[in-house]
Formats: sequence, structure tokens, C-alpha cells
Amino acid sequence: MNLLLYVLTVLIWGTTWIAIKWQLGVVPAPVSIAWRFGLAALLVFALLAVMRRPIWPPRAAWRYLVAQGLALFCLNFLCFYYAESIVPSGLVAVVFSTSPLLNSINGRIFMGRPLQPMVVGGAVLGLIGIVCLFLQQMAGHIGDQTAWLGLAVAFLGTLCFSTGNLLSSRMQSMGLNPLVTNGWAMLIGTAVLVAGSAVAGLQFRLDMDARYLGALAWLVVAGSVIGFTAYLTLVGRIGPERAAYCTVLFPIVALAVSTVYEGYRWSLLAVVGLLLVVSGNLVAFDLTKRLFARRAPAS
Repeated sequence: MNLLLYVLTVLIWGTTWIAIKWQLGVVPAPVSIAWRFGLAALLVFALLAVMRRPIWPPRAAWRYLVAQGLALFCLNFLCFYYAESIVPSGLVAVVFSTSPLLNSINGRIFMGRPLQPMVVGGAVLGLIGIVCLFLQQMAGHIGDQTAWLGLAVAFLGTLCFSTGNLLSSRMQSMGLNPLVTNGWAMLIGTAVLVAGSAVAGLQFRLDMDARYLGALAWLVVAGSVIGFTAYLTLVGRIGPERAAYCTVLFPIVALAVSTVYEGYRWSLLAVVGLLLVVSGNLVAFDLTKRLFARRAPAS
């Protein structure tokens, strides 16, 4: 089950970066994000109604829900949309891949969780691989201050994402279903985005272009309802540190998509980076040890 959730999250979220890119332009970013999570929240509550699941969280959870709504379904996506308006979508995905290390550090600082050596080791290997991919992506942009600003904003968004992970883990430890917490947090994030858009004088509208609407549908159903539910369920099952390691694989999917739609070109350095990222996954999940443990009785 964990492997299914892991693969599902990687495949879905690895493709959302290009969908975000396709939403840039006519509709202001805060409005696009509000449409995404507002519609996703409605779908989540409809699904809970069909499943006849309780939807009201306890009073003690509301402070976490508000914080998660701001961190996970508002601020981080404002950062990502802004970053993608400046730099290629694959670069933003590369920055986002620092999530495992941030989750480990934040978990240690704010929740007193011990740093797991295998996870940290896997994250370091993966980050080295990410640097290789990063160097490939940043070719021709090293002296571009605007590109570095976009990457800094993307890192801030990743920090917000990490905060949302820890909040979800905390609420699942209280016995709350991630589908329920996602629905309310999405609704809270949407309310903040709508209010902010109104204050800023932004027009609340939709772009009727087929690409924009297709991207919105994918982000709502797959990226938000399915993707966030699968990922945050994984957070509850294996912890935020290991769950976040699937973000290390996002650049691979994102760059594969970017190859088709943005003309990304692979190099030897990029292939080395890919191999290091895969190796980091093996280490982080201790898969090599499990493999040898299974083979041992047969010898």
C-alpha cells in the first residue's frame, strides 16, 4: 500500500509543474490557486458525503487546520506560481526536492523527532543528484539575478510545504482522517486567497482556453484531491521524512515532461544526477538491506 501511494504521488505531482506553467498568463496566480483549491475542497466534501464519513474536526484541531491552510494551500503555491513565472518548471521542481531534508530538520527542531541516519543519508545522496540536475538546468542562468530570485521564492514555498507536512502529521496523530483535514485546510486557504484577491482588486475570472481549463481540471482532481490525499496518507503511515523523499523523484518526471513540452535536453551530468537520486531512494527506504534479507534464507 505504501509503495502504491508513493508511486501515485510521484507520477501525479511530477506532472503538476507543467500544468501550473500552463495556468500562467491571463488569470492572476492567486485567483487560479483559489479556483484550484476551492473546487478541490468541494470534491473532497462531496466524496466524504458519499462515503458517509464525519466531516467536522474537533475544536483542538482548528488551529492546526488554519495553519495548514495558510502554509500548504495558500502561501507555498503563491511562491511556486511566482517562481514558475521566472524560471523553468523543472528548476522549481528541483528546488522542491529539498523537502526531505527540511522535513527531517523541522521534525527535529519542532517535534523532537530523532534524525534517522538512513533517511538523512538517502536525502544527501539525492540532493547531490539534484545538484547535478540543477547545474544542467541553470546552464546560461548562473549570472541571472532574476532566476536566483525565482529559486529563492521556490525555496520559501518548499519551506511552507514542509511546515504543512508536519501539521498534517500532527493531526493524523490525533486520529483525524487526512481527507477531512485536507478539505477544511483547502477551504481555509481558498478563503484567504479570495479575500486577498478582492483587497488587491484582482478580477475573479476563468480563462476559457482549453489548455488552461485542462490544466485546472488536472490540478483539481489529480493534483489536489488524489495527490494530496495520497501523499498526506503516506505522511501518516511512514512519517514526513520518508514520505517527502518522493519529492526527490519529482524532478525526473517533471524534466521528462519538460523534455516534451519545454525542449529540455539531457546530458551526461543529468543522467549521473538521475542515478544518484535513485540510489538515494534505495538508501532512504533501506531497500538494499531488505533485498539482501530476503535473499539470505535462499543461500
